[in-house]
Amino acid sequence: MTTTERLLVFIVDDEPGIRMGIEAILRGFKPALADMDRVVNFDLRSFETGEAFLEALKTETPALVLLDCKLPGIGGLEILEKVLSKREDIVTLIVTAYATLETAVKTTKMGAYDFLAKPFTPDELRYTVRKGATHVLLRRERDRLETERKQIRFQFLSVLAHELKSPINAVEGYLDLMANKLLGPDVESYLPMVEKSIARIGGMRKLIADLMDLTRLESGQRKKEISSVNLREAAQTALESVALAAEKRNISFTLESDDLSIAADPGDIEIIFNNYVSNAVKYNRDGGSVTVRLTGTDGGKIRIAVTDTGLGLTDEDRERLFAEFVRIKTDETRHIPGSGLGLSIVKKLAQEYGGEVGVTSTHGEGSTFWVELAPAVIEKDSQPHGAER
Repeated sequence: MTTTERLLVFIVDDEPGIRMGIEAILRGFKPALADMDRVVNFDLRSFETGEAFLEALKTETPALVLLDCKLPGIGGLEILEKVLSKREDIVTLIVTAYATLETAVKTTKMGAYDFLAKPFTPDELRYTVRKGATHVLLRRERDRLETERKQIRFQFLSVLAHELKSPINAVEGYLDLMANKLLGPDVESYLPMVEKSIARIGGMRKLIADLMDLTRLESGQRKKEISSVNLREAAQTALESVALAAEKRNISFTLESDDLSIAADPGDIEIIFNNYVSNAVKYNRDGGSVTVRLTGTDGGKIRIAVTDTGLGLTDEDRERLFAEFVRIKTDETRHIPGSGLGLSIVKKLAQEYGGEVGVTSTHGEGSTFWVELAPAVIEKDSQPHGAER
């Protein structure tokens, strides 16, 4: 969606005709920066002297300054050297009648972004201002991304510290109880603590595995080994990996699948299934069910859908999913371990295969998480079949 940006422009020139001409040209100039989906509007302020400009600079920050080299009193080059060269948030465009190569090199070294020689045509002015505005917006986008990166890094470290600290503290407490035999000398009395410790250590291993998967994906260092992956077999393997946890809570599985194969990295498909299936068990209710459906689509993609009869999601929570470090924390889910990375990893993998992810959910009734992938090859039997266990 195209957005509108307003940029404040200061025009500093001692010639009234130049100031009025620039204003007249830029007042109706609203360049569309297609590559950035932005339309730019300019708010214009004019100054006859450098002193007046510097006074205004105390309270306002322009995005662009059209600065004449020769001004009465303090000159444009002096302003550029002593003030504007130190302001990275302002783009300076030098406007001068003394358009020599030496002046252009000198002003560029002093920090000017571009150079406009008098007399100039309206098109030349528009071109130079458009280029300056593009530079401003690109720099702002860079700063925004850098701020976002720092926030994500802080969030990452906070999640990592919390997710590792809590189970370590708990395991340490259990070990202390056992070391001091505070529950008596009977070894069996400590078995529940041992099981809880193992579960907490498993959560830490999952967090570490998710971090490694995310790092490999974002670094681009993980080399994919493409082969034909039987999706039904991959789904069965994922279900078997959570069978014990499901059995303890009386959660049943159903696998409905055409015989589909996909040209993909087996590790990628394993990550997708493991994340969806393990979440379907973790966030399910006791005595619930998990259904995995594998189908081909009319568009030549394959669709993996995992349905549970668990807690479900509110509309607000559903909008937040698939972002990094997002965990839906309620009274019902607070005790469930997780890194908040699994779904974001699935989304990144889907994008690598030209696909997409999504979820449909009813709060209190359950959810269906799905992913569509565009494989190189789809092989499908004519007769679908299902299996239940």
